[in-house]
Amino acid sequence: MDTVINETKSPYLPDGKSGVDVKGKLIVGITQVAVLLIIAILFVILGIIIYQGREKFSWEFISSFPTEGMTKGGIFPALIGTFILVVVMSIAAVPFGTITAIYLTEYAKEDSKIAAAVRFSVRTLAVVPSIIFGLFGLGFFIQFIGAGMDNTFNGGNLHWGQPNIIWASLTMSLLTLPVIIVSVEEALKTIPRELREASLALGATKWQTIKKVVLPGSISGIMTGTILAVSRGAGEVAPILFTGAAYYLATLPKSLSDQFMNLGYHIYIMSTQSSDVEKTMPIQFATTLVLLILTLSLNVVAVIIRSRIRRRAK
Repeated sequence: MDTVINETKSPYLPDGKSGVDVKGKLIVGITQVAVLLIIAILFVILGIIIYQGREKFSWEFISSFPTEGMTKGGIFPALIGTFILVVVMSIAAVPFGTITAIYLTEYAKEDSKIAAAVRFSVRTLAVVPSIIFGLFGLGFFIQFIGAGMDNTFNGGNLHWGQPNIIWASLTMSLLTLPVIIVSVEEALKTIPRELREASLALGATKWQTIKKVVLPGSISGIMTGTILAVSRGAGEVAPILFTGAAYYLATLPKSLSDQFMNLGYHIYIMSTQSSDVEKTMPIQFATTLVLLILTLSLNVVAVIIRSRIRRRAK
């Protein structure tokens, strides 16, 4: 008994001696400091944006149309344009990304060369600069697909072969596709293999197993990927520079073939192309605050949907 007691090591100290675990406490302290620092930086950024934009931020600023070359009025068209962009982007990217992740997880073999090529392509797309997506959208969607549609259906008249909201949304969906695929694939992997085998043993087909067992259990991961895609797509500017965004439009887009205003692009133009940047600074910060509120609202909606789906699944 004594021998067993003497050989028992302390779970806190590597040498089994009594005392204070200095290394453990140091690691915990550094971790806590890092967390507090991140939270502090977030609140400092939000504080600066709110303080600098408080003069212009109002309901009139949000709900009114711009006038006199954007020197007066509000940013309502930019708000609506950003919202439409994010919605169309999500509709295009989330189903395609989910289907790709299902193929990689459920159908592709471990030694599949096609699956390896797909994963390599996803990793490559994730590190491509966003401006490259904008140039690709200009060349592929506008000059190739759009111009081809005009030549086929419109007798060569310019309609689809120009920047508009549908091409900008599809370009943005390509940008966010790697985020969705990786998030959904990791969520699908969390479903135990035993559940799949049990479903197949009861006579269910492969697709019925995926539909009734795998997807309901991984819906939270799919929604997480959607949230990440929305957060990134709402703030990106480079992919829409050449594919649809306009600085000043005093009207709302009437169809997907129209150009649109965007909050991120508006902030960029106001901070770089304005004749007097200092005077437009309150407008820049107020627009930034609106963009943050829009992004947060879309994320909250996605989180609520995810929570309700989880409760129904339980």
